[in-house]
Amino acid sequence: MIRKILVFVLVLNLTACAELQQVVNQLPQGTIGIGNDEIASGLRQALDFGIEKQVSKLTATDGFYKNDLVKIMLPEELQKVDKGLRDIGLSKLADEGLKVLNRAAEDAVKEATPIFVDAVKGITFADAKTILIGADDAATQYLTSKTQTALYAKFNPVIKNSFSKVGADEIWANLINKYNSIPFTADVNPDLTDYVTNEALKGVYTMIAVEEKEIRTNLASRSTDLLKKVFALQD
Repeated sequence: MIRKILVFVLVLNLTACAELQQVVNQLPQGTIGIGNDEIASGLRQALDFGIEKQVSKLTATDGFYKNDLVKIMLPEELQKVDKGLRDIGLSKLADEGLKVLNRAAEDAVKEATPIFVDAVKGITFADAKTILIGADDAATQYLTSKTQTALYAKFNPVIKNSFSKVGADEIWANLINKYNSIPFTADVNPDLTDYVTNEALKGVYTMIAVEEKEIRTNLASRSTDLLKKVFALQD
């Protein structure tokens, strides 16, 4: 009876080893033995590339305004302002109001890019392997969850300064005053700094995700040995 049990255990172990070897054989060459720290470094590099290649595009004139992925539209409470002004022939003023919101974001991202670079350097991936084999934007989602609150606090005063710099505060004061002077309309006084801060942050994370997906799905985008080695694991 004992011999039968030993034989059974031996067969079971051999089967398990065979299955394990089959899994190992399916892994890309050169990826065995990659630890969490090295995977985390690869994920950070992918996020850095997102900032360098994609977020930098947002800092150009029309970087937000002519990019449908991130263009800042009016908040709900201001859509009636836009419509009211257009109804009385002030479409040009309404267009300018929308444009300067995006200009403020473009200017602020230029000033705040180092904040994002530092955030990526400081991020700790508790389980990098899980993120690596996750969704196409899993690393960006993780970055967002770990940095959004702190980055908002740093980004908000930059946006406020950018509003003055590009003349958005003056344009919107004029725009709001004109709307509030229209008979039978309720006065509005929205916190545009808060709104544009959130939208600008959203735009930055969106563009980082674009590059992360590119690295995950396009082998040619893995331009360093580290990216090739790490992302081969999720192919």
